[in-house]
Amino acid sequence: MTNKKLIESDKAPDFSAPDQSGKIRSLSEFYGKWLLLYFYPKDFTAGCTVEAEKFRDNFEKLKSLVTILGASADDVSSHSRFCQKYNLPFDLISDSEEKVIKSYGADGIIFARRCSFLIDPKGIIRKIYDKVDPKAHAQQIIQDLERL
Repeated sequence: MTNKKLIESDKAPDFSAPDQSGKIRSLSEFYGKWLLLYFYPKDFTAGCTVEAEKFRDNFEKLKSLVTILGASADDVSSHSRFCQKYNLPFDLISDSEEKVIKSYGADGIIFARRCSFLIDPKGIIRKIYDKVDPKAHAQQIIQDLERL
């Protein structure tokens, strides 16, 4: 399952993948700002929808602290529909070949595991969230960033 076990203070693995509009996104474009890279199993499922909605509902506070980028193996079209249906104000990358998922050790038995990586402006992993509560994750991120 998991190809690599990253730890806090590791350099975040680079990635290149299309977002919901087809634009190629890579880690390097986020250098200079905090990034929350969050992995989730599948668009339109209960827990994944709740997590995305909580990020959306807390977006005004979050956007001043961090850039949010979601990732799953769903295709660009699915991400586009998911963003539109739930009015998500942040981007989702499509990792249909699971290269990004595996490089972050977020692979599960069938779908990506629900986990997140808080990456600092220099591309260093500052916090790993291995056990994520979809309902509380957005608030947890805000609290952690306010302490850093």
